Amino acid sequence: MKFGIFYNTGTYGTDPEELVAVARHSEACGFESLYMGEHPVLYPGATAGPITFPPDLAVADPLDCLSFVAAATERLLLGTGVLLLPYHHPVLLAKRLATIDVLSRGRMRLLTVGLGVLPGEAAAVGVDFATRGRRADEAIDVLRLLWAGGAEGVSFAGEFFSFRDLCSFPKPAGGMLPVHVGGSSLAAARRAGRRGDGYFPGGRLTDSERARQWDLARAAAAEAGRDPGALEYTRWGSVGMSADDVAAQASQGTTRLIVSPGSGGLAERCQEMSAFAARLGLSATG
Repeated sequence: MKFGIFYNTGTYGTDPEELVAVARHSEACGFESLYMGEHPVLYPGATAGPITFPPDLAVADPLDCLSFVAAATERLLLGTGVLLLPYHHPVLLAKRLATIDVLSRGRMRLLTVGLGVLPGEAAAVGVDFATRGRRADEAIDVLRLLWAGGAEGVSFAGEFFSFRDLCSFPKPAGGMLPVHVGGSSLAAARRAGRRGDGYFPGGRLTDSERARQWDLARAAAAEAGRDPGALEYTRWGSVGMSADDVAAQASQGTTRLIVSPGSGGLAERCQEMSAFAARLGLSATG
């Protein structure tokens, strides 16, 4: 089992020293990764299920923050949970992600993409909310095409994106970046199987819904001629979970758990991470 920390700037704030302190402490404790989420914009009345977002919630840009984290750490893998892919142009995003990966020496390994659930965000960036699933599918294809392409250039003709003979350099350090798919819908599970390197379902699901979606992701991979066993399965966990809790997750196929420290001060959050690492036997050497 691998373990990551989710850093929510909307909860913890945007103090750069605190972000670096948590990232370095995560690395020292033996956590594999640090994840950050995204909301390009918010607005009064923005609501997702039971959650209403304060319009002044300071959700910092995840890729800029992860670049900052990479410069302050040595081993910590960089993750998004999730990057709202339909709201990014994939030609520009391919360059940004590859640059972060190169500068971090290959640590932009846990890109997780989702669709977003706030119609106002889509409207703000000129995206038809109803098309964001198809747009995300195309964007994943475009990212991989650009990363794989050589000096002769690559071309693409789709519903949303079209170009001829483009070259995108630098390439990611490993040649290609994994793309995990996040979301709480059956469509997200199918997308993970058909196109993803892993699946990261949302947190507000019942055990039966979660099991059904994981089965669907694996079935969709097999139907697409892909290896279901190669899919990584990332899930939300609790910073207070026990070794038995982790074993139960592993028995369900989970390969990575992402936990969030509480909303207390920096010292308290670091103590929670240290206690988790000691309880689960993490070590800085992996």
